[in-house]
Amino acid sequence: MRTFLVSYELAKPHLNQPYLAEAIMSLGVAWARPLENVWYLRADAAQTDIEARLSRLIDENDGLLIQETRGDARMLNTGLRWFRQRRNAVLADCAGEEGSNVVAFPVKRPQSESTDDTLNEVRATA
Repeated sequence: MRTFLVSYELAKPHLNQPYLAEAIMSLGVAWARPLENVWYLRADAAQTDIEARLSRLIDENDGLLIQETRGDARMLNTGLRWFRQRRNAVLADCAGEEGSNVVAFPVKRPQSESTDDTLNEVRATA
């Protein structure tokens, strides 16, 4: 069993992204999607077989990257766990605690601030 990093850039994502996502999910025994166009795929298939299957679903203006990860990389249902831990770290940073300066998730606004109020303030200053 191997773990692959699969990433793509689509010129017309609205046309073929759903089919590409479905194909990626069907190729392996496990997968994680940490970013919009980035997947971890755990499969018995060879890299060339994965490329052949996915290449049929992309156009000449699209990009496709398939890279086998090293043996020390693991994918044991880590996608959700990573995002949950990262979100907690970001919330702690916003609360004034020391930590990373990278914001990976939008922080919820206090309920007293509404989107309409914010838009009205922006329009008033424009």
